[in-house]
Amino acid sequence: MSRFSLDRRALLGGLGASLALPASGFAQGAWPQGRAPKLVVPFTPGGATDILGRLVADKVGQALGATFVVENRAGAGGNIGVEAVARAEPNGDTLLIVSVGLVANPALYAKVNYDPLTDFAPITMVALVPNLLVVSPTLKVKDTAELIAYGKANPGKLTYASSGVGTSIHLAGELFQKLTGIKMVHVPYRGSAQAMQDLIGGRVDLMFDNITAALPQVRAGTVRGFGVTTAQRAPTASEFAPINDLVPGFDVSSWFALFAPAKTPQAIIDRLQSETKAAIADPVVRGKMDQLAAQPVGNMPAELAAFVRAEQTKWVGLIREVGIKAE
Repeated sequence: MSRFSLDRRALLGGLGASLALPASGFAQGAWPQGRAPKLVVPFTPGGATDILGRLVADKVGQALGATFVVENRAGAGGNIGVEAVARAEPNGDTLLIVSVGLVANPALYAKVNYDPLTDFAPITMVALVPNLLVVSPTLKVKDTAELIAYGKANPGKLTYASSGVGTSIHLAGELFQKLTGIKMVHVPYRGSAQAMQDLIGGRVDLMFDNITAALPQVRAGTVRGFGVTTAQRAPTASEFAPINDLVPGFDVSSWFALFAPAKTPQAIIDRLQSETKAAIADPVVRGKMDQLAAQPVGNMPAELAAFVRAEQTKWVGLIREVGIKAE
């Protein structure tokens, strides 16, 4: 866990002044005295969600005057952490950073105790991030074309890791299989950091990891990078060609967005959106995001809500077509 020690009284004063609301507007639903607000990351430490969450929490915490705790609540493809936030009090005390699993999991699991469209208040998208096809140093192929040829010649022999069923890392693998016609064995983990360690050790063959987490490993030489999952090259990692060049229609990006429980007061949502947008525009934060090939966004809550609806339509369609189910 990470703590960012700041003065919460300063937050309430600044919040009221900046939004020009009467004091009574914060009597119910403002950051409460005596409790540390937290940012829930529904995966283990070290993955892209965790890295970006901590980066944002640090800078936003400084601006808000709150003591943020980053809490990793992994399990069930992210459902454990997501459901905890859905049940939390809507007072700004508990926030969530999450990706595509928010909309994919209700189609994957027999029972999910949240609705992605009604149980959360969208705040803003932090970043869009390509995934990167990375392979074990022990796998004897040199590029994406050879990987596809090997997969076709050896159906069911390749193993691909993910950070959990329904994550963008998993769905990228499913889409890759569908479009190339190869068959691979999915090996889900509780987080991408654990999956990466087994990839480095040669216990799995490949992974479509978030480039945020994978790029440092590629540049350190522990794994090999073959191509990005987006239709265009990543501006800050242009050495990797799009897989779409060989596999038409293959276009996958990870997105990382902030949410609060539904019915969180609009004043809190607006302030969090504003401070997050300012945080990811900060030159120091932007430089760190550039190093990780993460594209800052900072859109408005209504824009994020529309995006989430579109993502739900896209991925639920693939899940039902392919017949993916969480075990």
